[in-house]
Amino acid sequence: MAKPSKSDVIRCAIYTRKSSEEGLEQDFNSLDAQRHAAQAYVASQAGEGWSLLTERYDDGGFSGGNMERPGLRRLLADIEAGEVDVVVVYKIDRLTRSLTDFARIVDIFEKAEVSFVSVTQSFNTTSSMGRLMLNVLLSFAQFEREVTGERIRDKIAASKARGMWMGGMPPLGYDIPEEGSRMLRVNHEEAERVRHIYTRYLVLGSVYTLQRELEAHGITSKRHVTRKGKVMGGASFSRGALFHMLRNKTYLGMIVHKGEVHDGEHQAILDPDLFDQVQAQLDANARRRVSSKERSVARSPLTGKLYDASGEAMSPSFARNRHGKLYRYYVSASLQQGQKVPDDNLVRRLPAAQLDRLIQQHLERWLPRTKKAIALLQEVRLVSHGMLITLTGDRSIELAGNLQDGERLVTASKRRTTIEIELALPLHGGKRHIILGKRRPREMDKTLIAALRRAHSMVEKDRGMPLALTTSGSPYERRIQRLAFLAPDIQRAIIDGAQPAGLNLERLVKCELPIDWQEQRNQFGFEPQ
Repeated sequence: MAKPSKSDVIRCAIYTRKSSEEGLEQDFNSLDAQRHAAQAYVASQAGEGWSLLTERYDDGGFSGGNMERPGLRRLLADIEAGEVDVVVVYKIDRLTRSLTDFARIVDIFEKAEVSFVSVTQSFNTTSSMGRLMLNVLLSFAQFEREVTGERIRDKIAASKARGMWMGGMPPLGYDIPEEGSRMLRVNHEEAERVRHIYTRYLVLGSVYTLQRELEAHGITSKRHVTRKGKVMGGASFSRGALFHMLRNKTYLGMIVHKGEVHDGEHQAILDPDLFDQVQAQLDANARRRVSSKERSVARSPLTGKLYDASGEAMSPSFARNRHGKLYRYYVSASLQQGQKVPDDNLVRRLPAAQLDRLIQQHLERWLPRTKKAIALLQEVRLVSHGMLITLTGDRSIELAGNLQDGERLVTASKRRTTIEIELALPLHGGKRHIILGKRRPREMDKTLIAALRRAHSMVEKDRGMPLALTTSGSPYERRIQRLAFLAPDIQRAIIDGAQPAGLNLERLVKCELPIDWQEQRNQFGFEPQ
């Protein structure tokens, strides 16, 4: 939008704001007072062509610390649409108290060639001096806001030290204080529920088991309705909520603020002995978890060093079968967090013991003179055709003569050495097997092999080659005779268990079998010869 000349009409928008809603119900409130002063200023500039827009941009009950204000949003939208030439405010901090937000707003003003005027401070952003003074003034406004915040925090801390409840959703077992009071009120029905949860935890000894029992019995968290009518809680307990509840000293009649415990004004609903027994049980379980985690990390030397083909870190994970046997895995972060992973056929779970052993064996063969070669391991990264292993330092001389088929030196520098090894990671028997090289594990189809042998026993042969089908035998035997006429390399693959996936007896007896061997290879997914 072109900047208007003095002969043009200069369209002025007044913006007003008040942080709290207090007093807004009055006939003449703070917003009206700000607008009245701004209107008088615009009227004084009528000779310059200033004209007041009828649209009101008011934000009552909104903080100036952010830009999430409906009135301000409408103002900025109208500015970007070219409908405003000058923004008039009573004081600069009515527009914003944040230097970051102010810089953003001024940038919008400048792009639209909009001027900014403060009635009581006589600032104009069209000059560099005006912008400098505005920044100085806003610095003091932000300082005042931060000091006010500190005063509020200090008041809350002092009130909690006196045992007062300073707001928020009350814990299960209590209701919010009465009007004019800061003391929590005991909800006797919920208090009994709290005592039941504490007692059951001591019996079960596990938060996870406790969670499932509470859910099975329909015992839910506290249902709370805010002053604005929003319903919160009333759902099944999460483990995190139960841990917090079992540690909550509010049930002992105390108020906790930033780690400091004060005697509260409210009544306790738990016996101290019961609370102490629960804390002892939680601490014991926590020590076992830490010890178990330390042991698992010690058993998982690739922790923090292993990445899948998409670049995600793979961390140790554990599972038990129905007989209690423990299995270790390395699992990609997205899979551990329960995120939906793309269907890209990337390996995101590997058997940890087998991978650890594989890496250790390679390092011992590559660096036979190094006692703790695992300490030189910097990174292991899966790729589509295998794995990249990176070691610290230049190891090219030590590796010379120690690399085998399927292994090659990729890079070597003073800082690192990277070796590529070929691996196959096929799915077999519900588990991931790591196979050196690109060969697949033997998956012999015993039914298909038996049918192949039976087919050869039923056909007439000359010098070992099948000549013709017989007409005798059962319908099943007549159907499988064709197997004897498969290409020799296809038959060898079936016997070795190396046939393509999906090539089974049912498919072979139902399909039209080509006479040409090359056509057979193409039809069943074999490499052409």
